[in-house]
Order: sequence, then structure tokens, then C-alpha cells
Amino acid sequence: MDRSTATVPSARGWVPSLVVLIGFLALAFAVAAGGSLATIANVEGWYAEAEKAPWSPPNWLFAPVWTLLYTMMSVAAWLVWRARDDARETVARAVRPALAIYFGQLALNAVWTPIFFGLYPAIGTAALWIALAVIVALAAAVPLTMVAFWKVSRTAALLLLPYWLWVLFATTLNWAVAALN
Repeated sequence: MDRSTATVPSARGWVPSLVVLIGFLALAFAVAAGGSLATIANVEGWYAEAEKAPWSPPNWLFAPVWTLLYTMMSVAAWLVWRARDDARETVARAVRPALAIYFGQLALNAVWTPIFFGLYPAIGTAALWIALAVIVALAAAVPLTMVAFWKVSRTAALLLLPYWLWVLFATTLNWAVAALN
């Protein structure tokens, strides 16, 4: 196969790829929706009254930031998935472990919000410290994901950089709320 035909995928090739991209987006936004259920009930409740870090951004900023980050995460995972048939064996073999690490960090992401916001009314400050442990694990898992993605797609790895920076920032916010309350 020459380069000209290899670079122009058929419509049959794009349809499954588009479906997978939509699947990655749907999964990320399902995580977001699950977190929103815990957040909506509590952001105007206990969280509104909680002591927060002086560097805490306004609540309205979180939704657009997370929307952008979840979109970038999904595109990054999709780019890695697309490399599964790469002619370079080392790249193709790296896809599955990279996506496994990605799904692991996404699971940590999914449990943080219900623990931080949802568990607080039931167990108080202990929930904030448990959430801190989860977000610290997430802050470690994201660069592991980036390293795994780098082996497959540098673009995919770099797409996760803003996410990691935001998670590090969110870790400081979590710590402050736990320490101050």
C-alpha cells in the first residue's frame, strides 16, 4: 500500500473510529455527570459554608474547566486507541496497557467527587481526608498515564498535561478544605 492510500481512510474506517471517540467522550461525561449528582446537592449546602483556600476559584469556573479537560482526555485516549494497528509493533503493544492505566485514573477521578462532596454530610471531615488520599493517588496516576501515552502518541500525552496541572491544583484545594474544616 502506498502512502497516498494509507493516509486517506475510507468512510468505513472513519465510522468505527468516530463511534469509539464518541464512546470515550460518553464515558468521560458519564464520570462528570456522576460527580455532578454529588456536587449539585452539596455545593450550595455544606461546601458553601466551608472554609476554603484563599486561592479557590469561583464555583462557576469548575464546569467549563472540567468540560474542556474531559474533552481533551477523551481525545487523548482516542488517539492512543487509534494506534492499536500501528505497523510499529512496540507502539501497537503499548496501546492496551496505556488504556488500562487511563481507565484506572478515570476510576479514581470518578470516585473523588462523590467522596468529597457526597460523603461529607455522612461522616464529616473524614470524607475530606479520604478524598485527599484519592486525589493524591489521581495526581500520581495521571503522569503514569502520560508516560504510557507518550509511548504511543506524544500528542495524546501532551493533551493530558492541563488535566494533570488542574488535578495538582485541585489537590491543594482539597487539602485546604480538609485542613481548615
